[in-house]
Amino acid sequence: MTVVPPAAGEPRRPTGPRNPGDAWVVAPSGEKYWGRFGAAGLLAVDPTRGILLQHRVSWSHFGGTWGLPGGALHEGETAIVGAVREAQEEAGVPDGAVRPRFTSVLDLDIWSYTTVIADVVQPFEPVISDPESVALAWVAVDEVDSLPLHPGFGRSWPVLRDLLDVRQTLVVDAANVVGSVPDGWWKDRAGAASRLAARLEGVAVPAADLELGGTAWFPEVALVVEGQARDVAVSAAEGDAGALPAGGVRVVRADASGDDEIVAEVARLVSAGQRVVAVTSDWGLQARVVSAGATQVRSAGWLLDVLDGHARVR
Repeated sequence: MTVVPPAAGEPRRPTGPRNPGDAWVVAPSGEKYWGRFGAAGLLAVDPTRGILLQHRVSWSHFGGTWGLPGGALHEGETAIVGAVREAQEEAGVPDGAVRPRFTSVLDLDIWSYTTVIADVVQPFEPVISDPESVALAWVAVDEVDSLPLHPGFGRSWPVLRDLLDVRQTLVVDAANVVGSVPDGWWKDRAGAASRLAARLEGVAVPAADLELGGTAWFPEVALVVEGQARDVAVSAAEGDAGALPAGGVRVVRADASGDDEIVAEVARLVSAGQRVVAVTSDWGLQARVVSAGATQVRSAGWLLDVLDGHARVR
C-alpha cells in the first residue's frame, strides 16, 4: 500500500491543522481508502426517528450518496472515540447523547473501518458543522434502502439492520463469580460485589462469544447479589428490567435465594424481548436458567477472562 495526502486545495475541514491521519491509503490494486490509521463512523439509532445519515457533498469520496457521519482516525485513537469525535465535527452530536451498543469492523489488512452502533440516550437535532455534508437526516429504518447509499455502508447495512433489534443482557451470578477467585472476598462480601459491579460497567464482549454478528458488544448487565453482598454500595442503577441503559449495570438484590432470583430475572428479561446470557459456573443453576429462556450460559472464568482482556475480540 501507499499513503498519499489529499489533493492540494481539496475543500475538507477549513479550520485547524490537518491531522496526520487525514490521508489516503492506496491499495496495490489502486483502490483508495480515507484514513492513514483507519476510519470509523457512527450509526446513531433513535428509537422513534430511525438512524442518522449524512448526504455527502459532491466533491467527497462517493459524493452524492448517503452514509454515516465519520472519518479518519487520529493516531492512537480508539474507534469509538474517533467515531463520536467525527460525528460531533460533522453532525453536531452533543456530548453524552449516544451510548455504544456494538461495533462492526471491516478489516482489509492495509486499512480498517469500524462502524459504531450506538443508541441515542439524549435526543438531539443534527447540525451541519463542516463542508462535507449536503444534508443530515433521521431516516426510518425501513426507508434507508430507498436512498442512494455509500457503497461501503450499502454492503454492511443488511447485516447491521438485522442486529438493530438485538438487545443483549448478561445476568451475572455475583456470588459465583466473586467466589471463584480466592482473594479474601469472604472478609467483605459487599465490597467484593461492589468491585465486580465497577469492573462490569461498559464491559466489551467479543461478538463471537455471544454467537452474534458484529465484532464487540457492550451488553446491559443485571448483577444479582444475595446475603451479605446485598449491602453492596455502587453507583449502578436499580429497578425493573427495561430500566437499564445499554452498557450499564443494574443491581438486583435477592430477598431470599440468589439462585431463584437469577432464574426469575432471566425469565423477566426474556419476556421483555431481551437476549440473555447467564453467567454462572453452578451446574444446577445453569440448567434452570436455560429452562427459563437464557440463550447461552457462560462460566465465571469466561467472564473474568473478558474483564481481564484475555477474551479475543474478532
